[in-house]
Amino acid sequence: MKTLEFFIKHYETFAAYYSISYVILYLLLALLSYLAIKKYYNSKYYLHKGVLVKSNHTVGVSIIAPAFNESATIVYNVKSLLSQEYPKFEVIIINDGSTDNSLDLLISEFSLVKVDFFYQEKIHTQPVRGHYKSTNPIYSKLLVIDKVNGNSKADASNAGINSAKYSLFLCTDVDCILRKDAVAILAKPFIENTEKVIATGATIRISNSCEFKDGELYQSHYPDNFFARFQELEYIRAFIFGRMAWSKMNSLLLVSGGLGMFDKETVIKVGGYWHKSLGEDIELITRMRKYMHEKKENFLIKYIPETLCWTEVPSSMELFMKQRTRWARGLIQTLTLHKKVFLNPKYGKTGLLAFPYFVFFEFAVPILEVIGLTVLVLDLLFFDINYHFLLIVSVFIYLFYTAITLLSVLLDQLVYQHYSNIKEMLTLIVMVFLEPFIYHPLNVYASLKGYWNFLRRKEQKWGVMSRKGFINSNQKP
Repeated sequence: MKTLEFFIKHYETFAAYYSISYVILYLLLALLSYLAIKKYYNSKYYLHKGVLVKSNHTVGVSIIAPAFNESATIVYNVKSLLSQEYPKFEVIIINDGSTDNSLDLLISEFSLVKVDFFYQEKIHTQPVRGHYKSTNPIYSKLLVIDKVNGNSKADASNAGINSAKYSLFLCTDVDCILRKDAVAILAKPFIENTEKVIATGATIRISNSCEFKDGELYQSHYPDNFFARFQELEYIRAFIFGRMAWSKMNSLLLVSGGLGMFDKETVIKVGGYWHKSLGEDIELITRMRKYMHEKKENFLIKYIPETLCWTEVPSSMELFMKQRTRWARGLIQTLTLHKKVFLNPKYGKTGLLAFPYFVFFEFAVPILEVIGLTVLVLDLLFFDINYHFLLIVSVFIYLFYTAITLLSVLLDQLVYQHYSNIKEMLTLIVMVFLEPFIYHPLNVYASLKGYWNFLRRKEQKWGVMSRKGFINSNQKP
C-alpha cells in the first residue's frame, strides 16, 4: 500500500507540472498563430495570385489524386480538379485497382484511350497497367493511370509522382473539392521565398452538408451529422491554432494528405511515400526534414491559413473509429521509425522542438489521461482526497479546453465567415461544451487501440470509407 501511495503522490506531482506545461504551450501556440495569420494577411498581396494565374511562365504543377472504388463521386470531382484557375497544370488520377466501375466511368465521361507513355519508375510501386489520355481537347490536362492495387494511398501516389511532368505536385484525395485558386495559392510560397520551400499546406474543411455548384463551394453549412459536427470543431482548432504556429516557427511536421504541395525532386530523393505507413503524410514530412537537415540545407515548409479544400469525413462510429485508430497507429509508427531524431541537435528544430512535441503532447496524452483516471479511482478508494482542489482543477482544465476551442471558432468566423446562419453558429457553440464529455473520450479510446494494435503488430490496411457524395446545388429543385 505504501508503494501505491508513493506512486500516486509522485504521479500527481508530475501531472500538475505536465498540465501547467500543456496550458503554457497552448497559450504560446495561440499567440504565434495569431501573429502568423496577421502577418499572412498583411503580406498576402506581395505577389498577387492574379500574376500567377495570368502568367504563361509560372511553375508547373501536377495534381495527383489516387482513387479506389470512388464511383459515387469520381466524375464530378475530376471535373472540379480540372477547373483550377492556373495556367500550367495537369490532373493525374490513379485508379488503384478499383473493383467497382470507377475506371469505366472515367473512360466514358472523358473519352479516354490508352496511350504509349514513357514511364520511369523512380519510386517503386505495384505494376502500372497503362496510361489513358482524352481524345477531347477540353480534357487535355487529364491523365489517368490504371495500376494494380497497392493496399495504400502511398503506393498510388508514388505512381502519380513517377508520371508527373512538372517540378511541383499537389497531392490530394479524389473525394476532395479544391477551391479554384488552390494551386495558385499553394504555389506562391515556392516562388516568392528565397529559401528553398519543400512543401506547403492549407486549411481543410468538412464538406458534409455543404452545397457545391460547378465544382465550387456554394453554401457552407455546419454538419448535421453527429460525428461530423465534432470533427468540424477539431479541424478548426487544429488548423488555426496548431499548424499556423508551427509554420511560423518553421517546425511544421504534418502537411495533410488531403491537400499538400511538394517539391518533386526532394520527394523522389527521399524515396517518395512509404507504402507501409498508416500515416503517410506525417512520415513523409519527417523524412524530408531529416534529409534537408542531413544535407545541411536551409528549407521552409509553409502553411496557408485559408480554406482551399473540402473533404467528406466519417459519419458513422465504425468509420470514425477505423480512421482514428489508423491515425494513432500511423503516429506511433512514425515516431518509432524516426526515433533517432528525438532531441538530436543534428536535426535542428525538427529534433529539438517539433518531434518532442509530438512525443510528449500528441502521443503521450491519451496514455497519461488513462493513467490519471486510474490514479483518481485509486485515490477515491484507498486514500484521502481533496475534493475541493480536484473540483477546481477539473473545472479549470475544462474551461481552458473550451476557451481554446471557442477562440478558434471566433477567429475562424471573424476571418472567413463560413456560417451565415445564427442557428448553426449557436449549435456549433453548444457542441464546444459537449466535446470534452462525448467526443474526446472516443478519440482517446481510438488512440489507445491504435497503439495497442501497433505493439501487437496486428495488420491494418487503409480500408474503404463509403462516401455519400456532395450536395450539388445544380441538382436541387
